Amino acid sequence: MQLIDNTDIVAKNQSAPAKITYLFVKRIFDFISALIGIVLLSPFFLLLILWVKIDSKGPAIFGHTRIGTNGKNIKVYKFRSMVQNADEVFKNFTPEQKKEFEINFKLENDPRITKAGEFLRKTSLDELPQLFNILIGNMSVVGPRPIIQKEVEKYGQFADKLFSAKPGLTGYWQANGRSDTTYEERVAMDMYYIDNRSTLLDIKIILKTFSSVIKGEGAM
Repeated sequence: MQLIDNTDIVAKNQSAPAKITYLFVKRIFDFISALIGIVLLSPFFLLLILWVKIDSKGPAIFGHTRIGTNGKNIKVYKFRSMVQNADEVFKNFTPEQKKEFEINFKLENDPRITKAGEFLRKTSLDELPQLFNILIGNMSVVGPRPIIQKEVEKYGQFADKLFSAKPGLTGYWQANGRSDTTYEERVAMDMYYIDNRSTLLDIKIILKTFSSVIKGEGAM
């Protein structure tokens, strides 16, 4: 797993004024990027909505409950990539499948994923509706992973630090291995990002994410 070059990244001991300036610039960038993205991609959104609905029954977009800043629940929007009765399918998982999911919160060859969903996940297109989350301000373009309640225990003593930052559409983990990493590595990457976040690091993550998605590295 090749990580982003960490040279010339701002150290975690960032002064208060510098941090305030960074967060202000970040919010302006988030809002403008999300607005432009939604406008330009709206025809593409419609095509994906049509494909998802033709491929399987159920809504094309759904809001999944995740934990945002300060530990508050938020609805993270995604294109539906699973069958409508995913919970029922999960109940029929083998003990081995359930154990794998409990460890990593993901499953290789997940039978709940639809044909359209497989492509959407591989290309990360299922995440595009999160542009609306970014627009309203409960997510950022770059940030730690938005996790579910069951994952909190995985972060242990680092949970409070995780919730000090807005979750991101992409982040240090997504840019560096994605599903090819262990959960412990994901936690470490989230903590590294929060300790070292800066405009420069955000730009590097965005560029590396585009590269990883195009190359299909660590597809989810």
